[in-house]
Amino acid sequence: MSCTIEKILTDAKTLLERLREHDAAAESLVDQSAALHRRVAAMREAGAVLPEQEIESQIDRICEMGEVMRKAVQVDDNQFCKIQEKLAQLELENKELRELLSISSESLQVGKENSVDPASQPIK
Repeated sequence: MSCTIEKILTDAKTLLERLREHDAAAESLVDQSAALHRRVAAMREAGAVLPEQEIESQIDRICEMGEVMRKAVQVDDNQFCKIQEKLAQLELENKELRELLSISSESLQVGKENSVDPASQPIK
């Protein structure tokens, strides 16, 4: 599997966008729950009684939606962490390779300086 920094960054951006979508969906669930709560409170004030089954059904539905969103966010968080770890690993590897390249270049320079051109050597 070939993994480049660009691919990891693209995946990270995608995951960030998905997290934002999940956050928006979670906000929507909170808003729906608040609206349901206000509706129930208003009906109680007006003297109307909601059937217990309807209330329980709507509460269960909201809880299920919240659980699905929690799981989706958890999966996205896990993927995001894996991508961050891989990016850090690649950055460290890149740094080490650059150091090796620098050492190799310096070694070549020293080797060139030590090898003297035979034409420039004094004749004995």
